[in-house]
Amino acid sequence: MAKRKTDRERTAEITRKTRETEIHITVNLDGIGKATIASGVGFFDHMLEALAKHGAMDLKVSCKGDTHVDDHHSIEDIGIVLGQAMAKALGDKAGIRRYGFASVPLDEALSQATIDLSGRAHFTLTGREHLRGGKVGTFDIELIEDFLAALAQSTGMTLHVEVRSGRNAHHVIEATIKAVARALRQAVERDERISGVPSTKGVL
Repeated sequence: MAKRKTDRERTAEITRKTRETEIHITVNLDGIGKATIASGVGFFDHMLEALAKHGAMDLKVSCKGDTHVDDHHSIEDIGIVLGQAMAKALGDKAGIRRYGFASVPLDEALSQATIDLSGRAHFTLTGREHLRGGKVGTFDIELIEDFLAALAQSTGMTLHVEVRSGRNAHHVIEATIKAVARALRQAVERDERISGVPSTKGVL
């Protein structure tokens, strides 16, 4: 589909440095799923690559964090910076679909994600019992909740995640990330029938 004259490149670049992490993220919401990821946490690299691929966004992530302490600061701060980058890339959100939903299975695991790019940050996780305790590689399983909460807060989106089933933690987390990615892809898509902001308030 050819771009309209009013369409702009929806890209953003954010750098954030604290005493705990130094993060640089570039995002293109109208990409093809290319990813260059160096989070410092192997399993999380895999998840961010899945987010880019299934969200059809181009994503570059570089993080130097205090992983000698643990992975928490890096994972949460990447969520913060990625959310800031996506919010910047979205701009005033004119012409987007705004809402997105996806249900993704991975073998025995099933996760669903529902998104509203409302400008109101909210995160709800149902089925938390599937994401408690233990590790996948060096990745603490419960950190996926911290990442998603930070992402929702910084993007300014309402995000509801429901883990319906799952035994293998790798499968559960991957199904969850892919569901969020597919819902995001739908929500940020341009809708040719919408010329302005998809809200009766006129602003999101």
